[in-house]
Amino acid sequence: MTSWQEEIKNAVTSSAGLTHTLGGESAAIETVLARYPMRIPPYYLELIKKAGEPLLRQAVPDLRELDDPLGLADPLGEEDLSPVPNLVHKYPDRVLLLVSSQCAMYCRFCTRKRKVGSLAMQFSEAAFAAGLDYLRRTPSVREVLISGGDPLLLADTQLAEILHRLREIRSIQVIRIGTRTPCTLPMRITPELVAMLRQHHPLYINTHFNHPAELTDEAARACTLLADAGIPLGCQTVLLKGVNDDPNVLRELFCGLLRLRVKPYYLMQADLTQGTSHFRTAIQTGQQLMRQLIGTVSGMAVPKFVLDAPGGKGKIPLSPEYITARHNGQLNFVNYQGLPCSYPLE
Repeated sequence: MTSWQEEIKNAVTSSAGLTHTLGGESAAIETVLARYPMRIPPYYLELIKKAGEPLLRQAVPDLRELDDPLGLADPLGEEDLSPVPNLVHKYPDRVLLLVSSQCAMYCRFCTRKRKVGSLAMQFSEAAFAAGLDYLRRTPSVREVLISGGDPLLLADTQLAEILHRLREIRSIQVIRIGTRTPCTLPMRITPELVAMLRQHHPLYINTHFNHPAELTDEAARACTLLADAGIPLGCQTVLLKGVNDDPNVLRELFCGLLRLRVKPYYLMQADLTQGTSHFRTAIQTGQQLMRQLIGTVSGMAVPKFVLDAPGGKGKIPLSPEYITARHNGQLNFVNYQGLPCSYPLE
């Protein structure tokens, strides 16, 4: 297996490299790359060759990214919720800390499409120091989610320093890391990295798989290393048109994740990010998909279907409707098979 540094070095970042590997229209790709960067590691390129469209759509630029009148540059209002640079304080007891501008692969549907891979989200010691100072002055924050970009694109020593300095703040009880490397760059999960991470418990990792073709032997090895170190793993899957908007695909994905000891955590309605409208499904589509999952697979394999509300209003559960009436002291509802049931209201 090649090293993760070699994968990044040899990643496809230009239209010439992409058309040489996968074909496609070079001029169209160049037009998109003038606005949004591309990076596809050789590992994921090989998966695209095997699986085709569902993986290609996630990685390869599309002219529709430049024709999106509905999308918002900052759909979750993160800039307005940043008391200091690269820190987002949306919920009372937790913050999002952005420590990297780089990703192993620039997903075409990314919610931070406006800034990943650019100087707009460059990590600096000064910004990090300001974030630490804010956390020391805000003891109500008990949980920090480290994200970016992808934190695991940092060197082990740099990430260790970030974790150590967060752990010095006594009010910080839980640290989470958001990373897609187990999916797009699984060789990044090395024994050395894992040995360092396990020194900072309680530590959680939320990763990101969207299609069962991504559940490779290499991904399984990466997840096993993390799980064996006592790091609980969750997955935040994004519902994407033409990628995973199919009950059989989601069923295979979520059950496959459980085999890797990764709990399906969220199925996310795609954000209103500018340049991503061609990925978004109707809300009703997601609710119907959840109805086809609930009861047909283990509850452990069923994530919450949520929408991250525009303007930083937070995550909203979008569960399918099962309640049919509240009448004569009874709650009337149907089960997953559509059979009528009732239960006393009090």
